[in-house]
Amino acid sequence: MKEILIATKNKHKIIEMKKMLEHLGYKVLTLFDYEELPEIIEDKDTFKGNAKKKAETLSNYLNKDVLADDSGLEVFALNNEPGVYSARYSGEDVTYADNNKLLLSNMENIDNRGARFVTTICLYRINQEPVYFEDYLYGEIAYKYQGDNGFGYDPIFIPSGDTRHLAEYSLDEKNVISHRGKCVQKLISYLKLGE
Repeated sequence: MKEILIATKNKHKIIEMKKMLEHLGYKVLTLFDYEELPEIIEDKDTFKGNAKKKAETLSNYLNKDVLADDSGLEVFALNNEPGVYSARYSGEDVTYADNNKLLLSNMENIDNRGARFVTTICLYRINQEPVYFEDYLYGEIAYKYQGDNGFGYDPIFIPSGDTRHLAEYSLDEKNVISHRGKCVQKLISYLKLGE
């Protein structure tokens, strides 16, 4: 069985990505499967840069194929903030609720609520050039929280063409339309072509 390491400790990302990759016959490993790993600071100014840094560092350290992503929310009226700082928008060691609260506060008097989620995946294979996949989910920032599913900014994000908040979608529904789901589908198509 082929192995691939997903370079994350985010349990929500693991669930979403594992569900899709295991169907291809991959044994999916995560950072939880290793006791000692190098610390990786996400200090690049692009999603692609952060994804590559994580994948390359871990692939070289473990001598394994690694899949790393960097994702975030870009709000157009806020010059694409929070962007690469989405997970730590309101500081280090904060909750999703803290980030959502700050974003809603920053959007308080803004009518243009257009935004998009971005995911960039880097597939870093031993002795090969990295391959990148990117996709988006467009929508707008809501005025209030709604829904109990998902994570991150899902409770305050309404996908284009819908009235439901992303946190009201089931995982299967979300995987069909989400930036990460569409990005992983591109990855899966690529992996199928290579077999």
